[in-house]
Amino acid sequence: MNEPAAPSETLRAALSGLLDGLPPRQAAGAVERLIANYRGSTPTDAPILRDRADVVAYAAYRMPATFEAVRSALAAFADAVPGWAPGSHVDVGGGTGAATWAVSATWDGVRPVTVLDWAEPALALGREIAAAHPALKDARWQRARIGAELALASTDLVTVSYVLNELAEADRAALVDAAAAAAQAVVIVEAGTPAGYDRIIEARDRLVRAGFRVAAPCPHSAACPIVPGTDWCHFSARVSRSSLHRQVKGGSLAYEDEKFGYVAATRLPADPAHSRVVRRPQIRKGQVLLDLCESDEQLVRRTITKRHGDLYKAARDTDWGDAWPPADSAS
Repeated sequence: MNEPAAPSETLRAALSGLLDGLPPRQAAGAVERLIANYRGSTPTDAPILRDRADVVAYAAYRMPATFEAVRSALAAFADAVPGWAPGSHVDVGGGTGAATWAVSATWDGVRPVTVLDWAEPALALGREIAAAHPALKDARWQRARIGAELALASTDLVTVSYVLNELAEADRAALVDAAAAAAQAVVIVEAGTPAGYDRIIEARDRLVRAGFRVAAPCPHSAACPIVPGTDWCHFSARVSRSSLHRQVKGGSLAYEDEKFGYVAATRLPADPAHSRVVRRPQIRKGQVLLDLCESDEQLVRRTITKRHGDLYKAARDTDWGDAWPPADSAS
């Protein structure tokens, strides 16, 4: 008996099938226009995704990266709340639903899922793609204005991925407050840029003030130790490139690294990492340099050498964004 395909494989197959009917030049042109629009700093008053061609092209281009970034954030959150799984999920501004696929890849089982977005073509395509996934076939795809008017029903988990950049400051605050009022857990993902980091910190502060505890990536719920304007906290997820990726970006590599920032916060009991690797580890002869954010609210660099034995072996296998030390290693 064949094992069921992983959600990531099922998603890629569904997206590939959608592109079959879209001329490559049209798909690439739509992606380039949409990327330019998304990178703009002015919030828009109309849906960015206008029609099916827009949505198909952008879904094929962006859903795998969004899926991998959100799945990375959810995995860190799941490590901090072992044994818990959401009984219900609302994806705010979810578009074609990448975050719903990431949730189903993190926690087994079927749960009530609602995707809210302003763009009807995105919702329609998300519903179509979700038909390929048993855990999502009964999801609700609902048109909603994401902003100050948004009201959310009570739910276990709210995800908000790559949405805050599209909103004015007042709407961002209202969205985070609505999520905090409705959910036991809130996971917010933004682009791994200085501006994205600023939006994550803004949301993180609001969640903490609302009584949430930060479960990931931070090992504490105190103020971020990064001095504003000097650096920004972000992570990386590896994404397999499709032919459309290579066509738009003109690259030959089979993968790219999606840079993202996130906050995962909860009202549940949580056990955050003792420290988090916040830069790509530097592996040198006989030593590994780890830049860490630690539970005592400090940013430090630790040098792990061969004399640390098993911890050195663990450090060589440790990646950017991982908890440190590993649960099965002595510190």
